Amino acid sequence: MSRRYDSRTTIFSPEGRLYQVEYAMEAIGNAGSAIGILSKDGVVLVGEKKVTSKLLQTSTSTEMQTSTSTEKMYKIDDHVACAVAGIMSDANILINTARIQAQRYTFAYQEPMPVEQLVQSLCDTKQGYTQFGGLRPFGVSFLFAGWDKNYGFQLYMSDPSGNYSGWKAGAIGANNQAAQSMLKQDYKDEITREEAVQLALKVLSKTMDSTSLTSEKLELAEVFLSPSGNVKYQVCSPDVLSKLLVKFGVTQPAAETS
Repeated sequence: MSRRYDSRTTIFSPEGRLYQVEYAMEAIGNAGSAIGILSKDGVVLVGEKKVTSKLLQTSTSTEMQTSTSTEKMYKIDDHVACAVAGIMSDANILINTARIQAQRYTFAYQEPMPVEQLVQSLCDTKQGYTQFGGLRPFGVSFLFAGWDKNYGFQLYMSDPSGNYSGWKAGAIGANNQAAQSMLKQDYKDEITREEAVQLALKVLSKTMDSTSLTSEKLELAEVFLSPSGNVKYQVCSPDVLSKLLVKFGVTQPAAETS
């Protein structure tokens, strides 16, 4: 006999489970991996790119750090960015919602929105899609990286259920359990941003489905404070990322042709 507990998002199974939310999490499990690491001087986000076609247009301007130039990394406000794993069309809706909420707060109070308040507001929206009939959960998970004057650098993880939590290091997407185990073993307190980049690349190289790790298959973004004290969001260029992969021993340098 068919259980039919998964036909509506608002029906609990006898075990107290919402199958539609679990199905959304399964969809995320098939998406490209993303890793976030909190350091004492910034937050590092690294993601696996699934679209690597040479025909894909990317931005060459260092000033253009928007969604048109990246697949996994998105800037929400001057002090908050995120990495995405899951259905990108769902992610676009939520990212636009977060951007609007951040700007409304800035307009009302003339200061940046606290990071956790922004994450909580967005997760309230996601939770509503698990509670009302005729809707389905958003099939996307986020790693939020940001800085505010209250708590400094912060890293949050959220899932389709609307739940969120603060992390020192976290992973979403494919093979996230294996990545989480490696991060648990190798993460140390007072880690620097450079060490965080090294750890993130090391973990991703061992958990990605790809046999070889190249700059074309990765995206690296950082949130840190500039010397002037302003929050800066920066996406690493492919050239710099290639040098980092060689520097940290993740890949071998390309052989020179005579």
